[in-house]
Amino acid sequence: MDMFNKLTTLFQQALETREPSVNLQDSFVEHWKGITNYYIETTDDLIPVKETDIPWRLKQMLDILVYEEKQQESQETGPCMEYLLQHKILETLCTLGKAEYPPGMIQQVLGFFTKLLTQIQQPLLHIINVYRPVQKLICLCAQTGSQTEKEEAQFLFVICSRLKQDPYVLNYILGIKTEEPSRRSCSSSGDEVQQGDSETPNGEKMPPGHQNDSGYLSSPCRSPSLTPEDKKLIHALLFLTKSQKSRVALRACEGLSLLLAIPKEETAECLGQKTAVCQMVAGRLSELYSSIPLSLEPVDVHSCPDIQWRVQCSPKTSEESSSLPGREQLEAFLAWLDFCNHLVNEAPRTLSIKLAKAIRRQWLVAVVQPQLLQVSEAGMLLHMALLSRILHRVSAPTLLEELVFFILGSQRNCERQVDPDAPVLRRQLIENCNHISDEISIATLRLFEELLQKPHEHVVFNLALRNLERRGYIAPGAAGGGEERQPGDGEPLEESVEFEEDPFFTDMDSEGNFNHVETLVSLPPQQRGQGEPGGQSQAADIVNSFLCLVPQEAKTSRYVQGAGYDTYVHDAHEMFKDCREISLNWGWPTLPQPPEVTSLDSCFYEGHFLKILFDRIAQILEQPYELNLQVTSVLSRLASFPHPHLHEYLLNPYISLATGSRSLFSVLIRVIGDLMQRIQHIPNFTEKLVHVRKQLMSLEPESLMDHVTLLKGVIVLEEFCKELAAIVFVKLPMEDL
Repeated sequence: MDMFNKLTTLFQQALETREPSVNLQDSFVEHWKGITNYYIETTDDLIPVKETDIPWRLKQMLDILVYEEKQQESQETGPCMEYLLQHKILETLCTLGKAEYPPGMIQQVLGFFTKLLTQIQQPLLHIINVYRPVQKLICLCAQTGSQTEKEEAQFLFVICSRLKQDPYVLNYILGIKTEEPSRRSCSSSGDEVQQGDSETPNGEKMPPGHQNDSGYLSSPCRSPSLTPEDKKLIHALLFLTKSQKSRVALRACEGLSLLLAIPKEETAECLGQKTAVCQMVAGRLSELYSSIPLSLEPVDVHSCPDIQWRVQCSPKTSEESSSLPGREQLEAFLAWLDFCNHLVNEAPRTLSIKLAKAIRRQWLVAVVQPQLLQVSEAGMLLHMALLSRILHRVSAPTLLEELVFFILGSQRNCERQVDPDAPVLRRQLIENCNHISDEISIATLRLFEELLQKPHEHVVFNLALRNLERRGYIAPGAAGGGEERQPGDGEPLEESVEFEEDPFFTDMDSEGNFNHVETLVSLPPQQRGQGEPGGQSQAADIVNSFLCLVPQEAKTSRYVQGAGYDTYVHDAHEMFKDCREISLNWGWPTLPQPPEVTSLDSCFYEGHFLKILFDRIAQILEQPYELNLQVTSVLSRLASFPHPHLHEYLLNPYISLATGSRSLFSVLIRVIGDLMQRIQHIPNFTEKLVHVRKQLMSLEPESLMDHVTLLKGVIVLEEFCKELAAIVFVKLPMEDL
């Protein structure tokens, strides 16, 4: 009896040892036959798939495959996976999904494919009996009126995730044909392979390489030769980014981001050259930009908060949905712009450059530029505001470079007064800074101020430095080529022969209009000329030259608390710090370069941009207050850059200017001369000036008054001189004054 019990136990253990292996495959086959039998036995084709046992059986099949993989000690394919591949189960499921029989079957198929590619750890997409049905299922996605957008987006996202892990199979997923191999193509076994692609049992063409019974594809011997075709994966992803369902759009964007961020350079080259992804992304940007209604006000553009593409794809509340007319289109455009910036920033360099150039060609040049060159004032203001927002948002280096070159052109040679080859858009935008419409001038100046804040060396060089390189503004032979000189006691500030011949400027010092009443109290030890004799005194003189430029009767700071020079030092320090940080790697010299000897007939030209700014400063007493603020803001930004030529030309009062040349200080001298003559014709000038100053600070109510524009101009002039003095002060450690 004991012997019988032992035999029974041993027999039972043997059966239990073999049972999981045998029953696992049998169970898998049984579930698949249960699905196929449903189509044989059922005659009612209106029963929804959820009311059948198909979803349950698909889940059981997936669970078996996952369990089988976990039990495998080696990387070999288990019997259940072999059965799925050999019997082309994925192909059949794809066909059933396309037929939508029973109703809702496509949703089940998408879910099965998604979970299979997510939960199975071993690579699958290189297997022909996997990637072919995947290709077909991709073609079923992104159909108009689809009820399975959520499942489609998740499926495509998983495909992109697997492609990032195994980028070498991208060519096959995109359906890109491969080059025919040579007649004696190499293979892993060394056997000859006939010319042409091999075929699957059902007659389908297969990429060159070895194929085993399960449909596995070995590495092809030659790189695929890609041909331009409609790439369904990219098309489907971009289609779903337009979905009204926020989570669907977000998932599609994430999938596209994964695809374009694949670091392998061959993949980037494939996507850039053999697919239309760059053109499609840029086309979507153009489409959204063009959808912004002309009724949108520029103030709404500026007040719209920065939109991030992930946040934009999040569900909206009812309050957020009910916005101003045109706000929804603006937010959609800004979100896609942020997404494009993200794609360009994350993509490998080859693809990044390709995408940035497509955006410039298809959107900036084809769509934006005509709008900026139009004659309608309302249209110009709207698109100027939009371009300012675009500049503010773009940060990806390659996209920023294309944007900068679009606005300014790529020229770096010395600018001439008459230059027929100058870029049309650059010339027009600079001209708009001196437009007959003050609103257009303000909007364009705001655009240039935004441009000067971007970390790209070409901006400052193209707008200003290209004409200051040779230091042609220095009088020939003056102090060894433009070195600073100290004005002697009673010596006027010579600027040029033109100024010396002006009776106002020759008599100015004797009249006492430039006595140093407001002086710099002291300089910190680290700012005292770096140990050079007279360094502190010279620095103080330069700062005081700006502080004392405005005559005492035109100053209002002493009458208003908290309006002194010291209040500008902090802001000047922050702006200088920002300019120094963004220009740190631009290779600028620390000392002025020796001036080049030029022909006597060649006059110095400051360049179109600085000319317009100087012309505007010269009109500071006749211009609206808001326009004056914007002009001085742009000039302060330029003066804050740590280039010795900019510092010398904009902030040094003591340079000897060449005949016919002007600097910022010489322009301000002219304005002061004009102001002194006007003051004599305005009774109670100082009292009126203080009253306007308090009105601007909301310390007194608004009231009608004569000469308001001039009075406000004087206030801006005083504040600008204090701002320039503060900039000089904070730059002292960096400059050789």
